[in-house]
Amino acid sequence: MSRSYKELAVSSIRALQPYQPGKPISELEREYGVSNIIKLASNENPLGPPPAALRALQSSAQDLALYPDGNGYELKQALAARHDVAPDSITLGNGSNEVLVLLAEAFLQPGLEAVYSQYAFAAYPIAVQCTGATARVAPAFGAGADMPLGHDLKAMSKLVNEKTRLIFIANPNNPTGSWLPATALRSFLESLPDHVVAVVDEAYWDYVDEPDYPDTTQWLGEFPHLVVTRTFSKAFGLAGLRIGYSVSSVEIADVLNRVRQPFNTSIPAQDAALAALGDSQHLRQSVAVNNKGLQLLGEGLDAMGIKCPPSVCNFVLADFERPVGEIFEALLRAGIIVRPVANYGLPNHLRISIGLKEENQRLLEALGSIIARGTPA
Repeated sequence: MSRSYKELAVSSIRALQPYQPGKPISELEREYGVSNIIKLASNENPLGPPPAALRALQSSAQDLALYPDGNGYELKQALAARHDVAPDSITLGNGSNEVLVLLAEAFLQPGLEAVYSQYAFAAYPIAVQCTGATARVAPAFGAGADMPLGHDLKAMSKLVNEKTRLIFIANPNNPTGSWLPATALRSFLESLPDHVVAVVDEAYWDYVDEPDYPDTTQWLGEFPHLVVTRTFSKAFGLAGLRIGYSVSSVEIADVLNRVRQPFNTSIPAQDAALAALGDSQHLRQSVAVNNKGLQLLGEGLDAMGIKCPPSVCNFVLADFERPVGEIFEALLRAGIIVRPVANYGLPNHLRISIGLKEENQRLLEALGSIIARGTPA
């Protein structure tokens, strides 16, 4: 009788549902035989990497036979200057997603708990469940609230107890696009007991232009239990290189570096990220393109009667008020990849990334045609 190796895995892993990434372009080409595909599924920068980062990648190719700097000295120096913190406060990760996992590995185990919001980023439940810890999920605001589907900090606070070690706060949040103002977030952090590490995930920070939206890396001196995560995958256009980081107290960073794997960020990733930090023109252009795209998609979807909660990210969450399987399939056949989010408990929604102007217009035209047909083919 053959052994079931799944049964040998620990129970928390057997029950785990893997992360569902957006469909790659090559996969759609193979499955559907379509061409001229646009991908608006994974919140990538439609402008691509900064020119400075591309030049750095070319230069780094000559060093590929060498192991990278395991400490990431030069990149940490630049990030420390950017955030006005000590370099030892920085933890580099294979994307900020890895830092989230490191936090779970460092602070969670069976018998302990982590808190996050309903509709929060899917990496949180995966990281928590892998440790065998218990996830406590706070209900989000309803669709009719001032911040539809956003984090309800009062509901999250009610779940904190003596077993809580981590609380994940996505600001702004994927996939809802919602955000928390500085006053509310500060009050929440002040209310947390000192045995709770508060993780504020700011992957989309560079896109936000709201008057009361905080840069929580500037709060670290006030909140020693605070960890802020950032990424180069979004506005900086380096998703394929997998590079991100956290900013925290030196003590927490030391803990994270105890579980961080050696050489977890590559030479090309470190070099490109360092160059991207200095390419402010590309970042400004990326934000400008995104702002125009948000307006275009928002107005176009609204004209079709499709509502979207307010978003400060590089995507919108479109509510079709019915299951979206047929609409998603019809868009795929039109060569357009978007993201269904039923895995978040939102079966009536599609998350649509902001693309170039012509890509946004093509999406709206295709969607208008699909809706006009009534029942997608």
